[in-house]
Amino acid sequence: MTDFPWLTTLGLVPLAGAVIVALLPKGRDLLAKQVALAVSLLTLVLTVVMALQYDPAGPDFQFIESHEWIPAFGVSYSVGVDGIALVLIALATTLVPIVILAGWNDAEGGRRSVKTFFALILALETMMVGVFASTDVFLFYVFFEAMLIPAYFLIGSYGGAQRSYAAVKFLLYSLFGGLLMLASLIGLYVVSARQSPDGQGTFDFFALTNLGMDEGTQKMLFLGFFFAFAIKAPLWPFHTWLPDAATEGTPGTAVLLVGVLDKVGTFGMLRYLLPIFPDASKFYTPIVLAIALIGIIYGALVAIGQTDMKRLIAYTSISHFGFITMGIFAMTSQGLSGSTLYMVNHGFSTAALFLIAGFLISRRGSKYVDAYGGVQKVAPLLAGTFFIAGLSSLALPGLASFVSEFLVLVGTFTRYPWVAVIATLGIVLAALYILIMIQKVNTGPITDGVRGFKDLGGREMLVAVPLVALFVVMGFFPKPLLDVINPATDTTLQYVQQTDPPATVGAPEPGAAAEGTNP
Repeated sequence: MTDFPWLTTLGLVPLAGAVIVALLPKGRDLLAKQVALAVSLLTLVLTVVMALQYDPAGPDFQFIESHEWIPAFGVSYSVGVDGIALVLIALATTLVPIVILAGWNDAEGGRRSVKTFFALILALETMMVGVFASTDVFLFYVFFEAMLIPAYFLIGSYGGAQRSYAAVKFLLYSLFGGLLMLASLIGLYVVSARQSPDGQGTFDFFALTNLGMDEGTQKMLFLGFFFAFAIKAPLWPFHTWLPDAATEGTPGTAVLLVGVLDKVGTFGMLRYLLPIFPDASKFYTPIVLAIALIGIIYGALVAIGQTDMKRLIAYTSISHFGFITMGIFAMTSQGLSGSTLYMVNHGFSTAALFLIAGFLISRRGSKYVDAYGGVQKVAPLLAGTFFIAGLSSLALPGLASFVSEFLVLVGTFTRYPWVAVIATLGIVLAALYILIMIQKVNTGPITDGVRGFKDLGGREMLVAVPLVALFVVMGFFPKPLLDVINPATDTTLQYVQQTDPPATVGAPEPGAAAEGTNP
């Protein structure tokens, strides 16, 4: 079934589900939820079936489809996945049904109807699959911008009191980054047209990696893509939209924003910056590493001082994205593989933190850490899952994030030792911001607002248990994912003509062994 249009199907199923949900009669809220959940589960099953047919030892890109779209401008509907794209699509399709279950009642009291909320989530799933699967850069740009529409309405129509402000800020930042990318995209087309015998430009990813642009052109075009991806990720100092959007949106919206949409930024760095602009990527590496390091420390320090639970989690993600970007621009096999695995693990860890924080907020009616205390005495399952999610986020050995963070640091150390050494401070700070929050929420005297807490219910257990299981399984056995990721990251290193630095620590100097054997 490798000739089956898997990626198109994965995109169309949630889109069709969104249309069905939107067309349901008014007042059929329960049916809308049920249809949305069923469609998201079907999409997940299709993803699993497709993934089982992926051959890590096969071609770099598989499940390829290509059809002419706008031939006059060299635009085509072209999709395909390598190991990097495959695991990120799996992340998206896994989180969507979890978000739907967790947000079963989140749309109540929103500006728009309940069915609109779930239709928007399904429409966003289509965009997420499309942006990771695109192998035509113009098609990628279309999905990159189209994601803004459902995300804008999810933030602005459902959530906190400042949701409109947060939604507009998110939109303006994203549109500005998108315009910069469009300018560079046009530049790529012009360069490809000049090099083509028939004067026809192209947006095909594989053709663009072989353009042979001079370094000056690469440096200019690189910046348009980089700023768009840095805003989307987001990296310091382009991050300020994220805490507002994550805080004012529903917990489920925050999960989709931070767990999946933000990965489009770091995915774009891996997919497009390094292969298409290899010389520029190496030229700008010191600047990008400096930005990543500042983000690691800054995000962690600001998180420590937060009193708003959701805002705290959002700032931790800024620190985590610094690690991911650092691993990418270290340009080593361990760094690239670790960054890709980090994207997946961060998606699940942050999803658990946001969703369980949402369960706490729905019971207490407050998002402030100081409003809690003694939760473990009245709701041990709720407190326990929150604790495990926190430990995964701070990369405790044995849980998912540890392996990816370790690979990123090792991969960075082999080429930029001092960068890795400074970055380890982020690990120490992570222990502070996570453990302080958990201590205040779970331990101590039972506060009045916590006294009547109910423990996790059946639906909430269906959300928490799979995420905790993923932490443990991926923490102890990441090999299946790494087997899929490693060939793709090795290919990316070939594009930038980089190899891993030789292991020289402790190696004898030339001739030392021979001299040491003299009688």
